[in-house]
Parts: sequence; structure tokens; C-alpha cells
Amino acid sequence: MDKKNFAFDKTNFLLLGIGMVVIIIGFLLMSGSGSTETAFNPDVFSVRRIKIAPAVCFIGFIFMIYGILRRPSSDTNTKNNK
Repeated sequence: MDKKNFAFDKTNFLLLGIGMVVIIIGFLLMSGSGSTETAFNPDVFSVRRIKIAPAVCFIGFIFMIYGILRRPSSDTNTKNNK
């Protein structure tokens, strides 16, 4: 198959992989023990869970969107001239 038939190149897949890893890190930052009916856990409202983790996930989603929308560089002019 010719390379120009693929929608993504190596950079696109790299950006998608980085985005997925960053999103997983964000979800891991959000995780932790919750409150029960008998005991309140104030860690539910920590800065890590309500500010940092969603921002990390958002950055990961931005990487994913850019990885999908980025056009691969076309080297057709350099290949045709040789």
C-alpha cells in the first residue's frame, strides 16, 4: 500500500497515544476513597480531585483532538521529483 492512502501518520498515532496516557493519568488523579453514609471524607473536595485532575484530562482530550485533526505532511512533491 502507498503511504498516501493512510489517514494518519506516525505523528498522529504518537499524539493519540500521548493523549490517552494523559487522560488515564487524569482519571487516576481523580480516583480515591469516597464518603459513605456514616462517615464524611473531606478528601473528596481536595484540590487534586476537583481542579488538577480535570485540567489534566482536558489537556489529554486536546491532544487527542489535535491528533485526529492533524493532517499528515505530504511528501509527494519530493518523491515525484526524484
